[in-house]
Amino acid sequence: MRSDNVKKGVPTAPNRSLFYALGYTKEELERPLIGVVCSYNEIVPGHMNLDKIAQAVKAGVRAAGGTPIEFPAIAVCDGIAMGHMGMKYSLVTRDLIADSTEAMVMAHQFDGLVMIPNCDKNVPGLLMAAARVNIPTIFCSGGPMLAGKLNDGRRTCLSHMFEAVGGYYAGSLDEAGVAEYEENACPTCGSCSGMYTANSMNCLTEAIGMGLRGNGTIPAVWSARLRLAKHAGMQIMELVKKDIRPRDIMTEAAFHNAETVDMALGCSTNTMLHLPAIAHECGIELDLDLSNEISSKTPNLCHLAPAGETYMEDLEGAGGVHAVMMELTKKGLLDTSVMTCTGKTLAENLEGVVNRDPALIRPIDDPYSPDGGIAVLKGNLAPEGCVVKRSAVAPEMMRHQGPARVFNSEEEAIDAIYAGKIRKGDVVVIRYEGPKGGPGMREMLNPTSAICGMGLGESVALITDGRFSGATRGAAIGHICPEAAQGGPIALVEEGDQIAIDISSCKLELLVDAGALAARKAAWVCPEPKIKTGYLARYAKLVTSATRGAVLE
Repeated sequence: MRSDNVKKGVPTAPNRSLFYALGYTKEELERPLIGVVCSYNEIVPGHMNLDKIAQAVKAGVRAAGGTPIEFPAIAVCDGIAMGHMGMKYSLVTRDLIADSTEAMVMAHQFDGLVMIPNCDKNVPGLLMAAARVNIPTIFCSGGPMLAGKLNDGRRTCLSHMFEAVGGYYAGSLDEAGVAEYEENACPTCGSCSGMYTANSMNCLTEAIGMGLRGNGTIPAVWSARLRLAKHAGMQIMELVKKDIRPRDIMTEAAFHNAETVDMALGCSTNTMLHLPAIAHECGIELDLDLSNEISSKTPNLCHLAPAGETYMEDLEGAGGVHAVMMELTKKGLLDTSVMTCTGKTLAENLEGVVNRDPALIRPIDDPYSPDGGIAVLKGNLAPEGCVVKRSAVAPEMMRHQGPARVFNSEEEAIDAIYAGKIRKGDVVVIRYEGPKGGPGMREMLNPTSAICGMGLGESVALITDGRFSGATRGAAIGHICPEAAQGGPIALVEEGDQIAIDISSCKLELLVDAGALAARKAAWVCPEPKIKTGYLARYAKLVTSATRGAVLE
């Protein structure tokens, strides 16, 4: 066993003495040592239940003959961090989580790992760590939140909550109306109830083969989640016995499967950052252009919130991620020969799976659209690419041309939106919010929600070198590359310039002639860094572009 390095023979007597100090017995040390990486904390709603998940996982490990040893991983609540300085610290935690987990695993020589994440950067950070250390690993997430319910019986969620603030500033909702959303949008623990980033990544953990069936969809408050955790604890012992490792599972074919499921589900645009970053840790480079190739042949089968009015609990009732994968296999869109954490192939896992609600998971021959939920756009404004959640864009905004309204920070933009200075037809440009320029690539849920809440979602577009929450809907185009801080074309946009968006054709153009742009480029001076000390300053020096997943070098 790998753990023999810290527990076997006379040379490791000092190491064993420290295990005895922890209360472990000789008998426990004779078993495989399983690290249980738990992201429990008291500030993230999606993580407040993870202590219960960890206890269930540890029960499963013990039942199967292992010794579970728990240690923590951090997590940020993007909703609480939204709209202020704190959001600069969200994406950057992904790499902190990967680094610190790698350090704990390598220092203590575990034989296997059970990862217990739930929220946005926590899931990909732990997947990155799993790929790095490459010892047998399985994921058991905390589960999604149930949808809320308003006084009139309508269901609601966090994206509605953010849009309610825009409604208040537009005069369509009073303080009592805002309070009703506030008290009902998030009724339970769990990752927020729509197909936002956390749930997207938990679903893709199933699709890539690192989580058991139901990992992405069984609600946090259901006892089935505890049973899943116990089975994950049992299954890690099988993976250790068979020496099935993350890189045996997370192959190039598995990543292509994950991107295909991504398109079918209509996941968050943040997956376009996280999947390349995880693949990078596996020694695989995912080209952003591949996303459009996959999207062009992958029908969009689901319209979960914010694209529609259904929620994660509904997807679970319809058969979950495995039912979506089963539909995709009907057209041969998945490689079902890949190995998974069950110790079986995907084809074996899908035996007997049925789509229990064809109204929620559209049959492959009757999709919402013939192409996938995410599109990568290119043009002279984003020569290296940018992304949009196509499935959440109103039909009338699939093509749009309008004047640029230029802002050098999220705060400037949100002030203008709330002050009623943005008008129908405008293209809001928010720049210097990229991985380097932010630094940290903030999510822009506040301005996109304000635009929708003020009734402009079908007439105003927003483009940024920052990124979006999975809760964002509308013609919101992010990850503009190169970013403004690197002198990308978005840094050269001036107030009133015409911008043409054609999502159907995957094009984004600044309608300014090349000579004028060259003159602007020659006169451009990079602004002073916004942050000059601490972790964010170090991050800005090391981070790569969004097209590469904002990985550190």
